[in-house]
Amino acid sequence: GGAMTDPKGDRSKGPSEQDDPDLFTRIVDSDEKGVYVSGAEAHQTGCINSHWIILMPTIRLTQNDKEYAIVGAIPADVKGLTYIYGRQSCDTRVMEGGGDIDLGNAKFGGREAMMILDRVFIPWDKLFMNGEFEFASMLVERFTCYHRRSYVCKTGLGDVLIGAAATIADYNGVPNVSHIKDKIIEMTHLNETIFAAGIASSHQGHKMKSGVYLNDDMLAQVCKHNVTRFPYEISRLAQDIAGGLMVTLPSEKDFRHPEAGPM
Repeated sequence: GGAMTDPKGDRSKGPSEQDDPDLFTRIVDSDEKGVYVSGAEAHQTGCINSHWIILMPTIRLTQNDKEYAIVGAIPADVKGLTYIYGRQSCDTRVMEGGGDIDLGNAKFGGREAMMILDRVFIPWDKLFMNGEFEFASMLVERFTCYHRRSYVCKTGLGDVLIGAAATIADYNGVPNVSHIKDKIIEMTHLNETIFAAGIASSHQGHKMKSGVYLNDDMLAQVCKHNVTRFPYEISRLAQDIAGGLMVTLPSEKDFRHPEAGPM
């Protein structure tokens, strides 16, 4: 996994200007074997599913921020690393137990966590940036270029939601009603627009001197912009098709209850 998002604190100040120096991951000590880093990485998707994590700077750095110019690889279970698991509004039902339908994607789903680093050791051979602050902005730009193109994966979630909405329409006996078809068509249009920007970014990529390909930056940003807007509209349309039962539906635990279930 790649850990780039620091808590940041006061956004008007750089890392070295913060009241709390650990709001950005930084080198706090070094010896003949490597360096020690402290700080935090916020809302890291899939970090607890990873074997290795690469720590990276999150913004442009200056001469005063040299200790924050750190890129290094750490095992996910390294000493000094603590995960604070992210909570979500639907966690209560998931934790109650009693049925599989309330677990979501139990086998392949992912969650977020905050990573707290307390003098985490990185050996020299796993350290890829050590004070070269002038390269931080280039790293961030190239990482986000790749990452924002990868939001094309969200269309897979959209496909599932569109399929679920169509299935609900079937159960409700309204698959051929015009306004229902219009909503499903619009959901599909928005979802494929996200997909198109991501694929176009890849197709318009170019080969760098190293031989590695870099996708098109502008289209990657378009993909990111689309994915910050369209999934919410897709979800709204799905909710409109499904109705209030999606909010008040009993859990599997309720369906299996000896008294309430048969009702």
